[in-house]
Amino acid sequence: MGTETQELISWMRGHDSSVSSISVHGSGRYAITTSTDTAQLWDLDTFQRKRKLNVRQSVGIQQVFFLPLSNTILSCFKDNSVFAWEFDTLHCKYQLPTAVEGSALHYKVFAVTRDGRIFVAGGKSNHLHSWCLESKQLVRIIQMPTEVRAVRHLEFLPDSFDGGSNQVLGVLSQDNIMRFISIETYKLLFVIGSHEEGISTATISPSGRYIASVMENGSLNLYSVQALTQEVNKPPPPLFKVVEDWPKCKSEANKLTMRVTSGRSEQPWKSKGSKIQTRLLKVQMSTPLENKENELPGGLNKKRLQVLLKGYGEYPAKYRMFVWRSLLQLPENHLAFSSLIDKGTHSAFVNIQNEYPIKSRKLLRVLQRTLSALAHWSAIFGETPYIPLLAFPFVKLFQNNQLICFEVVATVVVNFCQHWFEYFPNPPVNILSMMENILAHHDKELLQHLIKYSVTSQVYAWPLLETLFSEVLTREEWLKVFDNIFSNHPSYFLMVVVAYIICSRAPLLLCNQSRDFEYFFHHRNNLDVNTVIKRAYHLMETTPSDIHPQRVLDDFMPLTKGQYPVFNKYPKFVVDYQTRERERIRQDEIEYLRERQLVHELEAKALERKAEDEAFYRKQELLQEAEEQRRKMVLEEEEKLAEQRRRLAAMRRELKVKELQFLDASRRRFLKYQQDRREMELKRLDDDIARKASMREQETAATVQDIEVRQMELESHRQLFEQRLIKDQERITQEMREETDDRQRKAELEDHIVQRWIETDQEERQKAQMVAEENLAKVEQKCIDNEWRLQALNKLRHDDQDREKRYEEIAKLLHDNRVKEAELLKAMREAEEEKWEEVAWRKARLEEEQKAAAAADVHRKQFLEDEMNDELELAEKLQSGDGYFERLRDLKARRAERGVRFQQVPESGNVCLNDLSASQSSLHASLDRRRELAHQERELMAEVRQLRQKLTARAQTRRPPALVSATRWTT
Repeated sequence: MGTETQELISWMRGHDSSVSSISVHGSGRYAITTSTDTAQLWDLDTFQRKRKLNVRQSVGIQQVFFLPLSNTILSCFKDNSVFAWEFDTLHCKYQLPTAVEGSALHYKVFAVTRDGRIFVAGGKSNHLHSWCLESKQLVRIIQMPTEVRAVRHLEFLPDSFDGGSNQVLGVLSQDNIMRFISIETYKLLFVIGSHEEGISTATISPSGRYIASVMENGSLNLYSVQALTQEVNKPPPPLFKVVEDWPKCKSEANKLTMRVTSGRSEQPWKSKGSKIQTRLLKVQMSTPLENKENELPGGLNKKRLQVLLKGYGEYPAKYRMFVWRSLLQLPENHLAFSSLIDKGTHSAFVNIQNEYPIKSRKLLRVLQRTLSALAHWSAIFGETPYIPLLAFPFVKLFQNNQLICFEVVATVVVNFCQHWFEYFPNPPVNILSMMENILAHHDKELLQHLIKYSVTSQVYAWPLLETLFSEVLTREEWLKVFDNIFSNHPSYFLMVVVAYIICSRAPLLLCNQSRDFEYFFHHRNNLDVNTVIKRAYHLMETTPSDIHPQRVLDDFMPLTKGQYPVFNKYPKFVVDYQTRERERIRQDEIEYLRERQLVHELEAKALERKAEDEAFYRKQELLQEAEEQRRKMVLEEEEKLAEQRRRLAAMRRELKVKELQFLDASRRRFLKYQQDRREMELKRLDDDIARKASMREQETAATVQDIEVRQMELESHRQLFEQRLIKDQERITQEMREETDDRQRKAELEDHIVQRWIETDQEERQKAQMVAEENLAKVEQKCIDNEWRLQALNKLRHDDQDREKRYEEIAKLLHDNRVKEAELLKAMREAEEEKWEEVAWRKARLEEEQKAAAAADVHRKQFLEDEMNDELELAEKLQSGDGYFERLRDLKARRAERGVRFQQVPESGNVCLNDLSASQSSLHASLDRRRELAHQERELMAEVRQLRQKLTARAQTRRPPALVSATRWTT
């Protein structure tokens, strides 16, 4: 867009995402535009794209820009790699080596001096990396004050007399304050912006005389660099204590001391053999000599902080984080923390978002990294289920500085969670017992109430410990409580828990259900936190030494510098077992995911093949449809041509038919009358013949149906007779089986009686010495019983003999019956064979008569046809008139002969009907004979049935009474 005309000159398209930066060449002819996925080189004369830089989506581009006063393009990527490209050929000139092995500093912002020799990079840390582009080496690492946790913008301050080697660097940090430092002396020169009026963005004029900044409130401020440098001698605000102003005056110079740490001791970073120095500028405030153990980093004193805390109840919110870092004496081990972070996400927290669904993606990512670092530091934290609850408040508080967050959580675990993991995976029973003893000493009534309703310390104390009060306190209350916890002995933390319980005694005494107690210690309550803090101090002072936690818990021990201490105060075998199980489950899950991915790939390939097949079939269908359409068109044309030909042929036929009709019209009119009269006579004769034939067929069909019905009746009678015989035989078999069963039951009864006799005899022998008279009487009774049993057995034997005789008689009767039945069946078969022979003869005769009737019908039809022919010949002769009377006589003679033949046919038909009636009568006679045989058979079966009943009655009357009574007793 033109600056004068304010009109659009060109619209350069090519980026799919938003453009993050634009860099223009010193000649003003070329420009580079950068987005997250690509960088493009433009010709500003033609506004056409010349080249394009593509990268993998997983890497991403941070910034691409021209180096001043050179034809070099510098590209910085999100993986901290920096490449230099030759502008003319776009070939890679060099790549800067990796800055620090395991460094957590991710480059976000960059700045280059005007002479293109020094390149400075910063990111989410208070460190700045300074590179020399001539030697391609990292020359120094600059550490900003502790208030700086991330760098948002870097820009060198130009100077007309430095020859392009700019010495002043402007650093805009996350606290919206822009600090200007010297990269040679590492001193803070001046500051613009404040916490109340922060800077959003800032830029420096090319001459270096003015600084323009857009403030957070939307205002635009313009600063004079000359005026800012004149106010250097003014004392700085009390917030900035780490980096002091450069030379104030000689009287105050002795207050400023510079400490330069070599790269070997605290930060052993090397790059290709050259030593990299880190210069940290700190101010040692003049403090009165106090107890050395109360001195804290940053010039603070623990005793004075405790006095301030007791006076105000909390630390100022503006300085709280600084005070906490001093109280906890955080070592800020960048290398050690970077090594833990570089190990990646721990397997125990890969899917933490499923268990803790946090809306903020940033907060979730920081929590995951912090927990992973803790798990890599000590394996117990990867298996502890409540470690996310314990760390979450600090993660939320220090989410912009992960190093401080990790060290705060680690310090809390090491000092304020002492002896927590000795009973892992169970809660710390020793700590809970200690708190229960304190509660029993100071409020025995409340403890008795809790014991009454089976509320243990795992219900009223452990939820407060594992969540660090984050569930029951608000943010302000939680910060106030931990101001006091961090300022006192680790045992004060346990006293705060007991104080919270004691201060809540009124609502707790009203609770009488376990669910109410659980709800109370997992939700916020209407409780004054100041009262809890005061009560905790009171408990610290009044608790006896024998139950005081200070006797068990060690004093506060900060984390060691350089490397973090070893944390192994837990049952290692339990954690190792859980770790192995988790690793096994993870491997199984990886295998399952791999197989599922393979299945998905196969499904995708199958779908792709299916889509290709469907496309091929659709194309084939379209081709077939087109082919069918073409064929239909050809067929339609052929049909049209054939139709035209048919019409022409029809027209020809119509003409010929009309000619024939005209020729035959006279003959048809002449013969019409005679033909109609003959047809009426023939029709009457046909009706008579058809009526007589139908009557004859109806009579024949009725006779055949009667014969079939009789035959079916005979068959049904035969089957019924056979069924009755089978039923009688089965009944006799069942009776014999029942008799056999009775015999078996009788034998079992006898065995049972004998067994009882043996048992009774044994009992009598045992009691023989005690009661002799009773034994004698029993022996006599036994003799009587045995005699009775012998009689019963004799009767049974006689009964068996009688039954055998009856069986022989029954078998003889059955044999005689079978002989008679066989004779009866033989007679029936012979009669049936005779009747079948007679039926076959009758059927053959019927077929002969039917053939004779058919021949008569043929003869009659021939006679009628001859009559018709004679009539036609007569009509023709009448027309001609030649030999009329002679032919008339011959016609009469032939007609007389045919009349005689026609009369003979009905006589043969009557004979056939007579024979049919005779066969029908003989069939009725045979059926009557069969009925008589069946009647005789039924009478014989009735006699056999009566005989069986008599035999059964006789057997029942002969049964002995003793056996009947025994059977009833058994039943």
